[in-house]
Amino acid sequence: MGLKEEFEEHAEKAKTLPENTTNENKLILYGLYKQATVGAVNTSRPGIFNLKDRAKWDAWKAVEAKSKEEAMNDYITKVKQLQEEAAAAASA
Repeated sequence: MGLKEEFEEHAEKAKTLPENTTNENKLILYGLYKQATVGAVNTSRPGIFNLKDRAKWDAWKAVEAKSKEEAMNDYITKVKQLQEEAAAAASA
């Protein structure tokens, strides 16, 4: 399986992460996903009153130095980590 296929598979798995996944982790995934699929940030930063979109933009901006391949690898790793944490929490 190629990197792009594995990335797409984990993007689907990310949709099944538990509701209690932290916003911090969701933002990390969002930033990596955008970097992997779009590349470097290509929009201006949302205004101060648009906190949700501003946080998403900041998460994307934080990983803009990564190549698309690096972002895909990091995204896959993060989804696996969150799945393992969710599984451990469920069995505890």
